[in-house]
Amino acid sequence: MVSHRRSTQPGPNRGARITVLSAAAATAAATLGAATANADPQDTSRSAKARVDRLYSEAERAAEQYNAADENAGRLRGEVSRARDRAARGQEHLNRLRTALGSVVSAQYRSGGLDPSLALLLSSDPDTYLDRAATLDRLTERRSAEVRELQQTQRTLAQTRAEAARALAELERNRAAATRHKQTVERKLTQAQQLLDALPAVDRADFERASRSGRYDVFPAVADLPAGSARAAAAVAAARQALGRPYIWGADGPGGFDCSGLTQWAYAQAGVSLPRTSQAQRYAGHLVPLSEARPGDLVAYRADAGHIAMYVGNGQVIHAPYPGAPVRYDPVGMMPVSSVTRV
Repeated sequence: MVSHRRSTQPGPNRGARITVLSAAAATAAATLGAATANADPQDTSRSAKARVDRLYSEAERAAEQYNAADENAGRLRGEVSRARDRAARGQEHLNRLRTALGSVVSAQYRSGGLDPSLALLLSSDPDTYLDRAATLDRLTERRSAEVRELQQTQRTLAQTRAEAARALAELERNRAAATRHKQTVERKLTQAQQLLDALPAVDRADFERASRSGRYDVFPAVADLPAGSARAAAAVAAARQALGRPYIWGADGPGGFDCSGLTQWAYAQAGVSLPRTSQAQRYAGHLVPLSEARPGDLVAYRADAGHIAMYVGNGQVIHAPYPGAPVRYDPVGMMPVSSVTRV
């Protein structure tokens, strides 16, 4: 399914609803290409539907890249915030050290800058000189330690500020990447919608009934086994609650979902934290053969794991397919299966 993420502005709300661009029907004919007058309408329809399917797949890949960039941006925002907090605390500590050492310098200035050892020798009680000298040595060592601490605090503060600057620069790069991926997704979806709008109503309805690509009438030999764990069963129950909710790219529930957003949300209801993208989710557990799939297993599609669904038994998965198609059941073999992951 075309995985769509939240808004590219900083700190988007999880599950933010991003509406798919409305179709530009006026340019549909250009998108379809000029069909010759004697072209076979069935061939033209098949070609258009194949292109729509391809555009959805391309948009899905771009959307998962958006999801990854957005997730990384969220991590970087946390790093920037923590670095700034450390810098603020370091500056406060530095200020205290400077104030303390400044007081010592002021006191020496007020005393005329007399060497402390001479001050002791000229004291009214020279018999206690050695004891006072030992005390002076300890005070001198403490002041030296305070100076060293001041210098180390200055170095640490400079390093912390440099780390914050690097994280902020990387955050800006991720925001820019997310914006590019978002634009790619929206362009692909607009083109797909234009193609669909140009199809005859019968062909359009037929496409909307179909799953994605592949053989919808062939069910692989998958045994009906119980869920792999109690948490997997809870995730399946959550996914079933999402049936009928809209596909919204970049959304991770509860009002709408993209493919990886649905599986992440369903497992979150079971107390399990999954990564955001379908590519990362495929490695969120251990791989099992399709013939041993159990309810709750994650089924990744195509070599790039650009789409992901949840196996629910009886040769079916629940997934968020693509824009305009709500969360629904489909055959597990709706597209080429690349892996099955037990969380």
